[in-house]
Amino acid sequence: MDQNKKTILKSFSPVKVLIPVVLGLAATAWLFIKDDRISELKGIAQANVWWLVAALVVLVVRDAGYMYRIRSLTDKFLTWRNSLDVIMLWEFASAVTPSVVGGTTVATIILNKEGISLGKSLAYVMLTAVLDNMFFIVAAPIALLLTQGQVFPTFNLEPEDVAKLQSAFYISYGLIAVYTMVMIYALFVKPRAFKWLLIKLTSVRLLRKWRVNAFQHGNEIMWASEQLKGKDAGYWARAIISTIFVWSARYFLLNCLIAAFVDVSLSEHLLILSRNLIFWIVMLIAITPGGAGIVEMAFPSFFGLFLGAFSTVVVVLYRLITYYPYLVLGSIFLPRWIAKVFGRQPREDEVSV
Repeated sequence: MDQNKKTILKSFSPVKVLIPVVLGLAATAWLFIKDDRISELKGIAQANVWWLVAALVVLVVRDAGYMYRIRSLTDKFLTWRNSLDVIMLWEFASAVTPSVVGGTTVATIILNKEGISLGKSLAYVMLTAVLDNMFFIVAAPIALLLTQGQVFPTFNLEPEDVAKLQSAFYISYGLIAVYTMVMIYALFVKPRAFKWLLIKLTSVRLLRKWRVNAFQHGNEIMWASEQLKGKDAGYWARAIISTIFVWSARYFLLNCLIAAFVDVSLSEHLLILSRNLIFWIVMLIAITPGGAGIVEMAFPSFFGLFLGAFSTVVVVLYRLITYYPYLVLGSIFLPRWIAKVFGRQPREDEVSV
């Protein structure tokens, strides 16, 4: 069996799909049971239907933005149909792996099997990671500045818990910033020097067992860097604007759900957007697949101030709309995609760099 096919099937095994589902459902059940809030499910009937429809529209628009971005990054090599396959499987991979890991390895294989060379596939996946992280790095200080300290929740939290939350944010933000700066240096400044540094570091006795991996990773960085040379200003403008668009849509979806249950002023909309940004930066270091369980537990502290009795209901709707559908859609798209790409002869550019 093709090694790439083995990797794909292993990454999307039934067990890996079941783990986040069980964790998420267990956390949701606990939220309802611990304070006897099962009756709150009736609150769904009170929701403003138009805001719920708006949330679904935002979700579709966001995924269309992701499709546009990956198609644009590949210089329109991918068709819209192929872009849909890539995004659905990429979201599926992200849903069944811890946030800190993400679906980058699988995403590279997916792009490669769509007929894009390995070097270009690596370049596009690394570039999306850099673009996404740069959004966090730039947007987080703006959110902190605009909200003047209100961005960190205090609802139902002790002062020491707030301090721990702030520490988790700054640690996560710092790790993202360091990782992104290293990636920018490796991809756009000195890829050969980065490879030399990796090999040098793994020459130390304690790190020697990773020497082969370091050599391979260094080669991958050099391949990726070569593919990104010479891109024009239009290419980078589309990449940056589409990244801002998809993440803004991703965050605004929660605003729609909250507004479906309570009246939200413009200033509160901005605060919800800011808190959502901080929330997901903290969640990036979550160790469970897709943040399952952790998201459900942390959500009321961040957004309970706006929602009151509706906080548990909204977190359930939020996960139902933004997380579980990708587990279902991924399970539908995966068999068809495997039959499509592994059922034909590999193209020459799928193995070249």
